[in-house]
Amino acid sequence: MILEELAQMIDQTNVKSDATEDDIKKLCSEALQYNFASACVTPTNVVLTWKLLKYSDVKVCAVVGFPLGIQTPKTKAFETMEVVSKGADEIDMVMNIGGLKSKRDELVKEDIQGVVESASGRIVKVILETALLTDAEKVNACLIAKKAGVDFVKTSTGFGGLSGATIKDVSLMRKTVGAKMGIKAAGGIRDLKTAIAMIDAGATRIGTSTGVEIMKEQII
Repeated sequence: MILEELAQMIDQTNVKSDATEDDIKKLCSEALQYNFASACVTPTNVVLTWKLLKYSDVKVCAVVGFPLGIQTPKTKAFETMEVVSKGADEIDMVMNIGGLKSKRDELVKEDIQGVVESASGRIVKVILETALLTDAEKVNACLIAKKAGVDFVKTSTGFGGLSGATIKDVSLMRKTVGAKMGIKAAGGIRDLKTAIAMIDAGATRIGTSTGVEIMKEQII
């Protein structure tokens, strides 16, 4: 895989609650230097990120319902509309995990569809938080997300001390959603070997805070 192809699969990420403006400026500088797919930030940092990236091909990715997914569908839909109005090109939303585990499939679908509709054609990725789900629940979550019209299913938030992306989960997600839908592997991907393994398993996007280090490994 050539450098440009790898870079275009990376969402360089800083969604920490204590991220400062200088941290976001650094994130955007890195994203511009390596031409990453996007810079992924919290809603409060969307405007700054947009200002720093607006003359580039790097997308602004905003998290919604983050990190627990416990907000109501209307709240997530409103949050999506707000970040889109401020410049977000892509949305990474956390699904209603408790709803899924309670077998309330229609509520989960409504939750996701509200974000898709509010995104007005922008890319939407649904975070499943796979560490909290059984394999059967992962499959069901993928199928609901696909029916709701999302572009990607995503493994993890990387928060709460939970395990992140695994080869097994990415492979299961790919098998479930088919060949065309996007899969974002995120959580614990800190080196080139792991990133390539996720891609080989079916991931089409990598979420990481260490994209620069991964790219430097590739250069070496």
